[in-house]
Amino acid sequence: MTAKNHKELIVFSKELVNTESLLEGLHCISKNSGSIMKAERCSIFIYDEHKNELWTTLADGAGKIIIPSDVGIVGDTLRLKKVILENEPYNNPNFLSDIDMGTGYYTQNLLTAPIFNSKRHVVGVLELLNKENGFSREDSEFITFFSHYISGFIELHLFELAN
Repeated sequence: MTAKNHKELIVFSKELVNTESLLEGLHCISKNSGSIMKAERCSIFIYDEHKNELWTTLADGAGKIIIPSDVGIVGDTLRLKKVILENEPYNNPNFLSDIDMGTGYYTQNLLTAPIFNSKRHVVGVLELLNKENGFSREDSEFITFFSHYISGFIELHLFELAN
């Protein structure tokens, strides 16, 4: 992690601490993770265990996206509980190209990471799209760190929504 990343994380942390709602915090996380990772877009999918689906209202440039939790690369991330780096997503049979068709956006590469709660259950998936020259193993390591970094905020606000 570079000194610049450290500074960006400090600024991000101060901003996140001052958010009051899940949606406001998700927007803050999305904006900052995309910027820090130099990705064009970021989405945070929240896992709804009761409906067995993943949803995001923060798919940059798109409306709300809801998918079954067992499909797509995001679904694979949830099921496998590990980071997935895909620099040629259209060659991956699990890639949901119909979302690109529906939004008019072309995914060149992607990186996903599970977001765990304190009991090590996956509560969401962080997805970054389109980094110039593709994502690297270093990016995979950083997204793992970052997803752990944001997990407490997401868990706390999901708990508040449930109660």
